[in-house]
Amino acid sequence: MTTPYQQYPPQGVSDKSKIVAGILQILLGGFGIGRFYMGDVKIGVIQLVVTLVTCGFGAIWGLVDGILILVNGGVDGQGRPLRD
Repeated sequence: MTTPYQQYPPQGVSDKSKIVAGILQILLGGFGIGRFYMGDVKIGVIQLVVTLVTCGFGAIWGLVDGILILVNGGVDGQGRPLRD
């Protein structure tokens, strides 16, 4: 029998993957999808608005952000580091 605590990752590590977040951000970063996946809704909405206002040129921010997530990692919406 398992306890409810065994179903969740350790307290200090996010259940979100930095590889998935980085790839989503590289491919769909102009829409903020990687940030939405990480739980950072505020930045995701800002990326979406910037991309729409700049007629797509703001998507460069999402591309760079995705590369930085893959290289440096990041934190989820609750401030926990992403798992590898």
